Amino acid sequence: MNLMASTIDPTLDLIAEIKRLREEKNAVILAHYYQDGAIQDIADFVGDSLDLSRKAAETNADVIVFCGVRFMAEVAKILSPQKTVVLPDMAAGCSLEDSCPPDEFKKFVDAHPDHMVLSYINCSAAVKALTDIIVTSSNAEHIVNQLPEHQKIIFAPDRHLGGFLSRKLGRDMLLWQGTCIVHEMFSEKELIKLKARYPDAPVAAHPECPDNIVQHADHTGSTSSILKFALESDADTVIIATEPGIIHQMEKAAPHKTFIGAPGADGNCSCNTCPYMALNTMEKLYLCLRDLGPEIDLDEQTRVAAEKPLRRMLEMSPQTGPSKDLS
Repeated sequence: MNLMASTIDPTLDLIAEIKRLREEKNAVILAHYYQDGAIQDIADFVGDSLDLSRKAAETNADVIVFCGVRFMAEVAKILSPQKTVVLPDMAAGCSLEDSCPPDEFKKFVDAHPDHMVLSYINCSAAVKALTDIIVTSSNAEHIVNQLPEHQKIIFAPDRHLGGFLSRKLGRDMLLWQGTCIVHEMFSEKELIKLKARYPDAPVAAHPECPDNIVQHADHTGSTSSILKFALESDADTVIIATEPGIIHQMEKAAPHKTFIGAPGADGNCSCNTCPYMALNTMEKLYLCLRDLGPEIDLDEQTRVAAEKPLRRMLEMSPQTGPSKDLS
């Protein structure tokens, strides 16, 4: 279904209508940190992908509207199979997911039967179904440290996160060569220039960034970890090397501070906006709620198989409650 084929009355109060439909449909709206600020502001929960899915699972909502990308909505469906899960734009995919086709990944896994498969949560449900343990950028180190040192590991799909873990933990990992197009766009040369202009500004980077960016970071961690660091830092100015949507929450929480997105090759960060995340708009959110589509539909065999490595991750994670930062 092409939602945008539907026409919207230009005089419609989208915010009021979204709020009305949320009540009418008994829906919960989730927004990832990388979404447009207006979507973040109207959401019931804003956060990282897995944390959002776990919060939604605990609600009595009949409908989950996931303003993020497709793999995130799939996780919500995996954890809440009885709920209707919809995504404002089904074309909102992920370069990491696209870089790891399930059929090719299965051949890769089958060729290394003595390896345990760890997959970053940024992958399709079909790839999760081929995985032993799912990890996130905040719990991956904790989980790898629980594995015997002799255990051989396949890490997919992000080679930068896998390489970061391999270097930090001294573990030899067989890396699937996937990358995030957003985090690969940061320019080391332009970042050095920016640091020279703001010598007292710390750099917070996501481990999906290439090593030449991470090496300049004062803090490397998950999106929620970056948010926490930026807000708790004594610095008046902080440089942020991840998708700039997170800066919206930073500016709301600390309006007295300055947050600067790390630059791309042309000296600005416009190229670092995730094109997939940007597909979701307030108009599509309204239509999604109105029509309850596009809907995430997983066959039960895949869903059950994908749930196992997710549950194993939760068992191995250092969480203390359902809203613990796990993404």
